[in-house]
Amino acid sequence: MSGFSRFLDWVSEYLAQRKGLLPMLAILLVLLNFVFSLLPALGFLATSNLFLHLGVILGLFGLMLARAL
Repeated sequence: MSGFSRFLDWVSEYLAQRKGLLPMLAILLVLLNFVFSLLPALGFLATSNLFLHLGVILGLFGLMLARAL
């Protein structure tokens, strides 16, 4: 359990210095979903909006985390 605690400490220190990293990754995921939706040959990735949902969740989490840190 102490290894997981050290990992969480490292992640929190890393993200505290880079508050905009998660929202920027979220924007990239939403844009990637848009590109995938233009390419219907991708099948599941084009129809499921998987990256859109992941991007919105990551963006909201990143904004809340940046506010807390």
